[in-house]
Amino acid sequence: MSRLEGKRVFVTGAAGGIGMPVTRLLREAGAQVTGIDRAPCPACDRSIVADLSDEDALAGLAGQVAADCPDILVNIAGVMRFGLHESQPIEALSLCYRVNLLVPAVLARAVTPPMRRRGSGQIVNIGSVLGAIPYPWFAAYSSSKAGLAALSQGLRRELLGSGVAVTHINPRAARTAFNNGEVNRFLTLAGMKADAPEWVAQRIVAAIAARKETVSIGAMERVYAALNAISPKLVDAGLSPQIRKAQAEFG
Repeated sequence: MSRLEGKRVFVTGAAGGIGMPVTRLLREAGAQVTGIDRAPCPACDRSIVADLSDEDALAGLAGQVAADCPDILVNIAGVMRFGLHESQPIEALSLCYRVNLLVPAVLARAVTPPMRRRGSGQIVNIGSVLGAIPYPWFAAYSSSKAGLAALSQGLRRELLGSGVAVTHINPRAARTAFNNGEVNRFLTLAGMKADAPEWVAQRIVAAIAARKETVSIGAMERVYAALNAISPKLVDAGLSPQIRKAQAEFG
């Protein structure tokens, strides 16, 4: 029997390019999936339609998930910002940090008390390799995902011994509509790999089932993330050829 058999799972961003295959695989593993997104999720058992960028909608959703606490909360919903940081409108920066960091923090806050009382549960945050290896032109996105990694680690330590697991997963880029034309050109110039969404989803679901603590997808990315943590200047030197190419293209 699958470890996910009969588990009630709430997934934000369930109708997106990664959310859809994740929800399908969760259901194939026997989970009962509630999708949370701006549009209904056809791959889910149930949908909650909510605009996570709206303060009132987020407050209402937090109350709903606290009252009807799932076995597993999976935070996938995200917003990408690409371009020079100085060119980003304040409203766009606010949206990026809100959806990528505040929303998971608020929903984790909502489910933690009932999970703790129950003595079981799992909070899953989908970060990004760019949170561990911040790239230029992705300053807001990278920093929001770095903050999410810190949130996951802090929560995991708070919940030690409670029976509630916290899983943080850092995928690489995936071939979805999440990336606009400029992002795709950047990936090509930088020689960065973009994975098939189904392949990424398989690794996400495997990490959820195994209740892993931290998973980073990609061997080279794991090496660069470790190097960046101890010697950022080495990573600066390694990335400089890619950065020069991108500067010529994007300014």
